[in-house]
Amino acid sequence: MREVAVDGDGWNTAGDLGRRVAHRRAQLGISLEELAVRADMDPGYVAYLEESPANPSSQAVERLARALDTTPEDLRGAYSEAPPGAASTAAADPVLCELDRSQCMELIAQGGVGRVAFCVPGERSPMVLPVNFAVVGGAVVFRTLSDGLISRHLGEEVTFEVDRLDTVSSTGWSVVVRGPARRLTDPGRVERVRSQVQLRSWAGGRREAYVEITAERVTGRRVEDRAAR
Repeated sequence: MREVAVDGDGWNTAGDLGRRVAHRRAQLGISLEELAVRADMDPGYVAYLEESPANPSSQAVERLARALDTTPEDLRGAYSEAPPGAASTAAADPVLCELDRSQCMELIAQGGVGRVAFCVPGERSPMVLPVNFAVVGGAVVFRTLSDGLISRHLGEEVTFEVDRLDTVSSTGWSVVVRGPARRLTDPGRVERVRSQVQLRSWAGGRREAYVEITAERVTGRRVEDRAAR
């Protein structure tokens, strides 16, 4: 079967409608050419719909829906406003796979947004905060306020979690990194980090403290649709 374009993380780069079409086609086990015949469309146009953020006409969506034995509303994502995980699973045959260390590090290598969990004295449970991060030399690095909550309560070990969810197919992965966290104080080390990655915080502000988490323990899981593997 024809494969659709994917990015570095293995996610389909088409628009949501195209991804829903490709996912439903994979569930039915039909080729792109078979779908084109069912929908009375040119195979090249169907490929374009699957691989690009296209905006087909209502008539085209209706024909695709009939060919895929679904509804136009499902293809358009009429229920996409629901929080991730709130809707019933779209995976025909979901399977949970454990990831090894190398797979986990490959998934988080491009950086993004993760959550750091750390202990605050006097609190019964850990504090969890989102941060923009990067991976440098096998370690997780992020910026924070010099006198902020994270800087004041860096302990010997923290837990860091990253995930990516595909709400179209109800699939995704999660990686957890555990290890000691420390503020980078050596100017040379900070400059090397700055030269390798650009860490921009969505929250803005003067986040001059660089924190490095040593990845001593790395675990991860991925939810896949066995029918689409």
